[in-house]
Formats: sequence, structure tokens, C-alpha cells
Amino acid sequence: MSFFFPVLIFIGVIVLISSFFVVKQQTAAIIERFGKFQSIRHSGLQLKIPVVDKVAGRLSLKIQQLDVLIETKTLDDVFVKLKVSVQYRVLSQKVYDAFYKLDYPHEQITSYVFDVVRAEVPKMKLDDVFVKKDDIALAVKSELNDAMLDYGFDIIKTLVTDIDPDPQVKAAMNRINASDREKTAAQYEGDAARILIVEKAKAEAESKRLQGQGIADQRREIARGLEESVLVLNKVGINSQEASALIVVTQHYDTLQSVGQSTNSNLILMPNSPQAGSNMLNEMLASFTASNQIGEAMKEAKAKKN
Repeated sequence: MSFFFPVLIFIGVIVLISSFFVVKQQTAAIIERFGKFQSIRHSGLQLKIPVVDKVAGRLSLKIQQLDVLIETKTLDDVFVKLKVSVQYRVLSQKVYDAFYKLDYPHEQITSYVFDVVRAEVPKMKLDDVFVKKDDIALAVKSELNDAMLDYGFDIIKTLVTDIDPDPQVKAAMNRINASDREKTAAQYEGDAARILIVEKAKAEAESKRLQGQGIADQRREIARGLEESVLVLNKVGINSQEASALIVVTQHYDTLQSVGQSTNSNLILMPNSPQAGSNMLNEMLASFTASNQIGEAMKEAKAKKN
């Protein structure tokens, strides 16, 4: 008897210890009695009947994520791989359904995701797949919610996290984007060059206008100076013709002096005789007279026609 008493005490301690178990936070434990569902226990220290009751399983009530990789074809016959992330959780009031109605929830969710994506993406062109990825995610979520709610699973959110076309298609898309950017750059460069040409032309036109205005002002001042010179010479008894000859001769020699002082001037041959100024004046007067005669003749011919 002395031998069996310690053994009985030891077995009693083991049975007592096995009667208690701990359930972690955000976890549900399923208790079965002789293979039949007994109860659901939540977080904390729990008690069960040794040997009779057992913990059949535990389910996490946290939000979980399942990543599904699908390869499918678009409307324009481009093969593309999509990565769909499904965030889901077990409903605390439907732990029984989640544990007993579905053995492999991951496989079930994956099957529904494959079915929806391969039904939606072939209706879209490749560019539309990138633009409407949120629509694809919403379609997956709607289908999963309807299907998985009966099994005790709540679909929190679905996301299309990656769209990966065939490598050759990606290379072609990159070339297209590069060509578009080069075209845009060329257009901007052309616009900039055109603006520079227009602005340069405007600047040249303004320069010519100011230059012409300056020349006109210069000639106006020269004429005013000649007029004043003739008036001064008339006051000392020199008539207008003599005064004009004197002024022309004076300007002639001033020009020769200016050319002689310039070290960078090219070779210029000019008449240097005393009669040069007088001859130039006579030629100018003859030109003015001929011009006036031609003008008068044109006026008379026009008057006769009228």
C-alpha cells in the first residue's frame, strides 16, 4: 500500500493539472466530450473534465491575411499576374460554423478569388486592369462575403496589391512611355525654339524701328543745322547758293579728316580737289531740278487723264 499511495497522489495531481487549460486573447477553444461538441471557451483560465473532455481545436479571432497569386488573360490577349490580398477573420458568434463546416478555409477563399478574377479580368484591356483594380477588388470582396459568411468568416477587405504583365509586354510598354516622353520633350523644345525665334524677330524689328527713328532724328537735326548755318551766312552777305557750297565743302573736308583719323578704316578714294565740293553741290542741284521736272510732268499727265 505504501507504494500505491504515492502513485495515486501523482496521478491525482496530473488529472487535476489536466483539468485546467488557458485560452489566449483573441482565441476561441472548441471543447468536445467523447467526440461530440460540448462548448466554446474564450480567453482566460478554463476548466474541463479530465479524460472526458478535450480541446478539439483553437481558432484565432484576429484579422488574418491571405495572399493569392493568379495568372489570367486580358481582353487584348495579354497574360498578366495579379496578387490579391484578402483580409478576413472568424466571427466570434460563429466559431462553431468556422470550425466544423469548413476544413480548409484558405483553399476555399483561394478558389473564390480565382473564380472572380478570371471572370472579371478577361473583360478588360490591360490598361483598364491598372485603372480598375479597385473594381476587381470590390467584386472579389462581394463574392467572398456572400460565400464565406455562412461558414463563419467575415471578409474585411480585399486589395489588388500587384499587377505584373508578361515581361515582353512590360518592355513594350516602357518603350511606348519612353517614346511619348521623347515626343513631349521634342514638342517643348520646338515651342521653346519658336518662342526664341519670335522674340528675336521682335527684338530685331524694334531695333530697326529705333534705328530708323534715330536716323530720321539725325537727318532732321542736320537739316535744322544747315538751315541755321544758311541763315547765319545770309546775315553776313553770303547768298543761299554760296552758303550751300561753303557748307558742302566744309562737310567734305570734315569727312576727310574723320576718315584720316580712323586707324581701322579701309582704303577709300575720294575727290580732294577744291572744286570737289562745288561739283557735288551742282550735281545735287541738278538732281533736285530733274526730280522736280519729272514730278510736274507726272502730275500734268494724271490731270489730262482725269
